[in-house]
Amino acid sequence: MKLLDNLNLEFISDALSVETGDCRIEGRIESYSCKMAGHDKRLFKSLSNEPGMAPNDLQALSPPTDTHSPSRQHSDEGEGPLCDTISTKTLFYLISTLNASFQPDYDFSNAKSDEFSKEPSLQWVMNAVDSQLFAALGEQYSGLKTQLWSTADEEISLADCHIYSYNPDLSCDPFGEEGCIWSFNYFLYNHKMKRILFFTCKATR
Repeated sequence: MKLLDNLNLEFISDALSVETGDCRIEGRIESYSCKMAGHDKRLFKSLSNEPGMAPNDLQALSPPTDTHSPSRQHSDEGEGPLCDTISTKTLFYLISTLNASFQPDYDFSNAKSDEFSKEPSLQWVMNAVDSQLFAALGEQYSGLKTQLWSTADEEISLADCHIYSYNPDLSCDPFGEEGCIWSFNYFLYNHKMKRILFFTCKATR
């Protein structure tokens, strides 16, 4: 994965890294090309050699954190919700993005598909992000919101993206340290552009 330079995204990341009266907000929004470097190729080969992990094989995702998500469809037999799936290759892209963004402090090479979810819609994610950041930053975020989403759209073409989130258990979570109030990790993946926009943010006391 290659980090793509974008001054507008850097400006937004800087604006989302602030101290408030109650907590510290640390946000980053980064664009990555899905082009494999040397380490990526080795990881992809290792992942693909595992049973049931060929590049086009489908892996089960966890349901979105919102239990009312429309993506939690039910089977005709009434056997409960059907889970979303992801191809091994796309899962590899998400894992490689995490490695690129958090290196050298964390290694996500052993992350599993059930630590990720597919989000129900772009609007759902935008509403979730806007609500979280407005609650934390108030009018400061109101002045940034339009620029954030317009810059993201210019970089990744939001309407053409599949959106995933990373929701690990605490032992694997880079934001799972003591004092973390909330966090989110969204991947906006544009298959045609072979690009991922990674939006990560946390609030700590």
